Amino acid sequence: MIGLLREEEAAVRKNGKSEPLRKATGQGQLLLHLPGLVREALYETVIAAGLACVDKVLEAERSRLCGARYQHLPERLALRAGHAASSLVLGGRRVAVSRPRARGVDGHELSLPSWREWSARDPLTERAVEQMVLGVSTRRYARSLEPLPPAANEHGISKSAVSERFVYGTERKLAELMSRELSKFCLTALFIDGVHFDQHVVLAAVGVDEHGDKHVLGLREGATENATTCKALLADLIERGLDPGHSLLVVIDGAKALHKAVVEVFGAKALIQRCREHKKRNVSEALPERLRGAMRTAMNQAYATRDAKRARRLLDNLARRLEDQHPGAAASLREGLDETLTVMRLGLPENLERVLSSTNLIENLFSRVREIGRRVRRWQSGTMVLRWSAAGVLEAERSFRKIAGCRAMPMLVAALRAHDAKIVRDSTVDQAEKAA
Repeated sequence: MIGLLREEEAAVRKNGKSEPLRKATGQGQLLLHLPGLVREALYETVIAAGLACVDKVLEAERSRLCGARYQHLPERLALRAGHAASSLVLGGRRVAVSRPRARGVDGHELSLPSWREWSARDPLTERAVEQMVLGVSTRRYARSLEPLPPAANEHGISKSAVSERFVYGTERKLAELMSRELSKFCLTALFIDGVHFDQHVVLAAVGVDEHGDKHVLGLREGATENATTCKALLADLIERGLDPGHSLLVVIDGAKALHKAVVEVFGAKALIQRCREHKKRNVSEALPERLRGAMRTAMNQAYATRDAKRARRLLDNLARRLEDQHPGAAASLREGLDETLTVMRLGLPENLERVLSSTNLIENLFSRVREIGRRVRRWQSGTMVLRWSAAGVLEAERSFRKIAGCRAMPMLVAALRAHDAKIVRDSTVDQAEKAA
């Protein structure tokens, strides 16, 4: 073998690439390609050793139940019952094994501890979801797995089998997401936005806690124009532990139904911030193409002042200039304008204000969902959209980082507590006036 290695090295130095080596032996010609042979031999050895270990472990456990083979035991509690064709998970597929069986003296089959443990775990579903999330299609799933030795009998790698496991796995992920306990999060900001998939809309809720960490809170399939759907999403969050008794910064898009739902559920406790990006997009779409760039520049300059009063004055002036020639754009700019300046009034640092003034956080989150769902040609149902969305957002959540400007989160917390105190004072004054 050492001689073969030296010949291989010499061939590489001479030709610049590895060539198959032929070595004469007493049994004929041996064709040896070292890199491939060593890898395949090692892999086959590992697989064979693992399967042999499975057989020995199961047989040892059966011997503890039944005693040694051919041994006469007057007080025998179990009997050998041959073998049964079964399978175990190995490398993303099921591999056929012969399972030892044992029966009690009453005729009932006994379960071997190791087999009970191995069969209770089903990593196939997790593997299928993982592969699909990483971009592997059901048709190419088998090619993404490490090949097994020819003698191994494998199954569970067909397109239909992988698809079935993916459906089951994403259903579990959706159920896991929708049952999260939210009371453990000290939330300061709530982002809500609707994301479109073909004819379906998914309402997504993402929370930011007092340390600047992001958490996916829930999903609901519906329409942003439907206040009932929006209220159902918020009611679900409250039922799972979101505290409506403390002030909360709620960042939403420009949907009136969503705004109405937030006001009805949280009342004065909600500091509503309308997404500036949605506002700029809505105003631009009401203008001719030639004016859109200038409009976005003017709005960006107003928001960049970081002075709420000055920004409001500049935006009002912009609306007045548009009113004569483009009244639709002017009305779109004025609608909910004051709520696009909510975060600016809190006096937060610029980087934190930028994050909290738009729903880009959710847009970025769902870019991962669109990436893994790009192969879907037809969304068959709202349930399918929710399953894929849950798989995508939970995958994206694994790489979540703190939001920009997280060190200034105590300033946001202080502003929210001050708003709570103001609500209490106003309530006290109202009660005193009514009593008088």
